[in-house]
Amino acid sequence: MTSSGTYSFSLSYGEAVLAAFARTRNRLPELRQEHFVNARRELNLLLSAWSNKQVNLWKVELISQALTQGTATYNVDPSVVMILDAYRTVNNGTAQQVDNYMSPISRTTYATYANKFTQGPPTTYWFDRLISPTVTLWPVPDGAGPYTMNYYAVRQVQDAGIASGETPDVPYRWLDALVADLAYRLGLIYAEATMLPLLKGQAALAWADAAEQDTESVNMKINAQLGTYYD
Repeated sequence: MTSSGTYSFSLSYGEAVLAAFARTRNRLPELRQEHFVNARRELNLLLSAWSNKQVNLWKVELISQALTQGTATYNVDPSVVMILDAYRTVNNGTAQQVDNYMSPISRTTYATYANKFTQGPPTTYWFDRLISPTVTLWPVPDGAGPYTMNYYAVRQVQDAGIASGETPDVPYRWLDALVADLAYRLGLIYAEATMLPLLKGQAALAWADAAEQDTESVNMKINAQLGTYYD
């Protein structure tokens, strides 16, 4: 007996919908157009909810923003849900590139700065999570650059569509959580009430299993930063 030797299993969104309906005990011949319209809507609401259950590591990417002297605020792509880490890079034409970590601040902290137009190498950033988000730097970039702000951003999961064999924008290890969560959501519409506790429990367990593994396997290190107390 031999194994397959392959690692290519995946589900299309259409297959995920059928699997979810099977868990709600809705047989394939019973499905109508209405079922798939609701399934598509619930899929996208599900992915929206997952964007609030951060951090989804498979959606993290490094984004670079060129900085301009005297410009404090820059647009951020609306698909960015949150910024995890940021660092400033300066490369003034020499062979050595220097990176410096940038600290996040809140709206309230930014409001306390007496001179928001002070120029210098940026050391902090405020991510304003609007519908059209922005990031504001302090100090405002000066002429000692050029500077680049590099930040690890978490993007929202791509939209779900059932037609044309689209595949989920989730990794292999999250497929069961996707189907289980969708089954519970569709169960609220189509399943017998007695099934809902089971579907809800399966969804919660599948999410917990996937989320437990969606971490960086490194030791945690905590350093106290007391410098601001004495500045």
